[in-house]
Amino acid sequence: MELGIHNLRKRYQNEVVLDIDDLTIEEGVITGITGPNGSGKTTLLNVIAGIEDCYEGKVLYGGKSYSDEIKLKTTLVFQKPYLFRRSVFDNIAYPLNLRKVPRDTVQEKVREIGNLLSINDLMNKKGHQLSGGESQKVALARAMVMEPELLLLDEPTASLDPESVVKIEKSLTEYQKWKGCTVVIITHNIEQSRRLCDKVICLERGKVALNGVL
Repeated sequence: MELGIHNLRKRYQNEVVLDIDDLTIEEGVITGITGPNGSGKTTLLNVIAGIEDCYEGKVLYGGKSYSDEIKLKTTLVFQKPYLFRRSVFDNIAYPLNLRKVPRDTVQEKVREIGNLLSINDLMNKKGHQLSGGESQKVALARAMVMEPELLLLDEPTASLDPESVVKIEKSLTEYQKWKGCTVVIITHNIEQSRRLCDKVICLERGKVALNGVL
């Protein structure tokens, strides 16, 4: 899903926090959004996700305005994900069960995503008993299992140990190639942008300072 952002202005009280004339986020690649604290990264991601709906301008999803159809094709993973006090399996299966996916298909898809993220050994553990790295993997699995066309990630490896960061980056790359979805990831880490992202957008004071390849 290609994203088109046109004449976007977002204000908090009298302060302009986003000021973007024209920006295209390509379909089927991993795009990083980086920049200093307060540059508008999370606000932009929330606008794209449909959480922030009070702004000027347009955001188009494959040429269409935001709608219930687009919402079903989009998934956002927060920096600090919330997991239910249920098993890891139930946490991952939750969005599929909401959509009344057949049980056999749910089990197959959860196992498939568990293999990708190397968390099948955690399936019987409770969500609140997991480490930070494990919780982030489960949150990603819960997002990925729905096979969204647009996957939005807010600092998915923040505060994780280097080994967990490498594993999550590898899984994201493999998943994107496998499903061909559009991934937008916020990161403060320039080296991570180079390793993981096909394109990088750098924001400064709500404006696009860089749009390309690092």
